Amino acid sequence: MFENLQEKLESALKRLRGQTKITEENVEEALVEIRRALLEADVNLQVTKKFVENVKQKAVGKEVKGRLLPEQLIVKLVHDELVEIIGNKVSELTFSSHPPTVILVAGLQGSGKTTFTAKLAKSLRKKGRQPLLVACDVHRPAAIDQLQTLGKSIAIPVYTGEGKDAVQIAKDALAYSKKFARDIVIIDTAGRLTIDEMMMKEVADISDAVNPTETLFVCDAMIGQDAVTTARHFTKN
Repeated sequence: MFENLQEKLESALKRLRGQTKITEENVEEALVEIRRALLEADVNLQVTKKFVENVKQKAVGKEVKGRLLPEQLIVKLVHDELVEIIGNKVSELTFSSHPPTVILVAGLQGSGKTTFTAKLAKSLRKKGRQPLLVACDVHRPAAIDQLQTLGKSIAIPVYTGEGKDAVQIAKDALAYSKKFARDIVIIDTAGRLTIDEMMMKEVADISDAVNPTETLFVCDAMIGQDAVTTARHFTKN
């Protein structure tokens, strides 16, 4: 998305060169390209409309002073608006006052959940935490082996449990973490190619059993607007 937007933005800014003032006419020409880039990147139509309108309202009529060029002003306005829409606040993880902190990782198959859990564990260990990875994806072939391989590569233990009951594995992992002083438990759950009731029930049952401090939804960057729909399904369940 951002590479495409950059190309469209560069094209749009050419229309403003040589201007001393941003008018409704010349900024409209530039925003047409930006609007097209956002829509091609599968940004929601209403979000795109609001984005373009906000940039337009802030830009029209502004005088270009000193060495500041019209295209430079638009770049700043577009940047500020992107930050506003995407979010300008960092949400830190919440840690339980009574360890272990349980982090439940959910998402569709192929979204990178298993790799993400390992990266998260490695990051938390650098901050002085003692994480434990838990393999609760008992449906995807080689999912457990993948998490074990990742855990071994970063020297972080992986709890696999016994049998095919993901809920029981999660519950047993909590007892294991307390016994071996692991203050963070990161649970890798099963995903599916699409949303289905079986997956949702299993994730919900695991959540009810371990009462996670944090539930993280992982999605592929290419999922586009469907990320909202999928996240809502996870939230409802």
